[in-house]
Amino acid sequence: MKKLTLILLLLGLCACTNISKKTKTTNISSNYVPQEYVKLTHPQWSKNASFYQINTRQFTPEGTFAAAEHQLPRLKELGVDILWLMPIHPIGEENRKGSLGSPYSVKDYYGVNPEFGTLDDLKSFVNAAHELGMYVILDWVANHSAWDNELRHKHPNWYTKNSQGNFQPTPWWDWSDIIDFDYNVPEMREYMTDAMKYWVKEANIDGYRCDVAGFVPLDFWENVRSELDAIKPVFMLAEWEMRDLHAKAFDATYAWSWQEAIHDILSGHADLNRLFVYYSWNEGAYPKNSYRMTYVSNHDANSWEGTVFERYGSEEKVATAIVLSIVGEGMPLIYNGLEAGNNKRLEFFEKDPIKWKEHEFKPLIQKLLALQKQNSALWHGKYGARMERIYNTNPTEVFSFIRENTKDKVFVVINFSDKEQDIQFMGPQTAGVYTELFSKQKVTLTEDTSLKLAPWEYRVYVQ
Repeated sequence: MKKLTLILLLLGLCACTNISKKTKTTNISSNYVPQEYVKLTHPQWSKNASFYQINTRQFTPEGTFAAAEHQLPRLKELGVDILWLMPIHPIGEENRKGSLGSPYSVKDYYGVNPEFGTLDDLKSFVNAAHELGMYVILDWVANHSAWDNELRHKHPNWYTKNSQGNFQPTPWWDWSDIIDFDYNVPEMREYMTDAMKYWVKEANIDGYRCDVAGFVPLDFWENVRSELDAIKPVFMLAEWEMRDLHAKAFDATYAWSWQEAIHDILSGHADLNRLFVYYSWNEGAYPKNSYRMTYVSNHDANSWEGTVFERYGSEEKVATAIVLSIVGEGMPLIYNGLEAGNNKRLEFFEKDPIKWKEHEFKPLIQKLLALQKQNSALWHGKYGARMERIYNTNPTEVFSFIRENTKDKVFVVINFSDKEQDIQFMGPQTAGVYTELFSKQKVTLTEDTSLKLAPWEYRVYVQ
């Protein structure tokens, strides 16, 4: 009897414990519930969008907004969505570099550089882009101004000073044509915020690319975003690579580390382990709903580091970088002239128009951007699918991955070597019936399928 009583008592304790566990699970504290890190709302139109950077001075022989407007149908045909205009403002003359100066030396935040046209010309460009279903963001320079910006004389306390009490360029950089603002001054913050709101209201632009965003306090950007969104949903791109910017301020940040990895691989200074490190870091450290801008060139890289051919090598090598920048995780950027195979460093302080010509990069970019727009697995942030590494028999030279959701699937294989590769894959994920994007051939892949790839060859299998 005593044994029976003890057994019943133990059973009762177990039952109570189980009930307690169930109750605890059901009523778990909100402290343990994962929170969405990205608090801002991305514009709906950005979920499958791409960037196209326009260096207005060099984009056309005329170097004007009006001339650039005539090129909009061509850009629409290329498949780009967000047109990023380099700074549009009058350029400082004091301590100017070169004869025309740097667009990043802003003399008047409320003005338009007469070299490019008038305010009405800008408005016309924006309206024409909107009519074609494209969007326009302006390059904004919040960290510093030109020496002869009127703010220096009206509000000298809005600028930082060196130990001698003098105005100073950004420390440690050779930016002698500008001087730094002091973001400890509330009035200065208010001025800059109002100036950014002006262009959204007056020209109906769709957001900003923000120069050296990490040099400006984060709380300033977070407030700017909230005030801009109160006018209309905007898109914000930060020239910086920091997770914190994604929470309440920026939709996208630069994937500098991705570009550096690609450069080192194609120039022979690293193998594919560099990319594995980047994608591991990107997936582990950045929230899924953050957008990262992937690019093979931009205005800085082209002018100061070299053309894509100088930096990466042959056209075949550049093509592999373009493919991965668009079908891998990331919001791709096309710098003006890439589609024409531009092979010169564009002058930064002088007029130096792009020499437009037909090039094989154009149809390559068109096909890839069309796929990205249509295939939901290639969309950005929470709208798209993570990259899943597919192991193969030569993982340091052949990059293979799948992006798949309940609707779409893309299997990508890129030979990042100058050798022919005979590759087999490990795991069942590759199995299926696909259409290869470029050859348009239908193929059936199984777990046992092997692929023979020419040097620098890429294949994009779409299911």
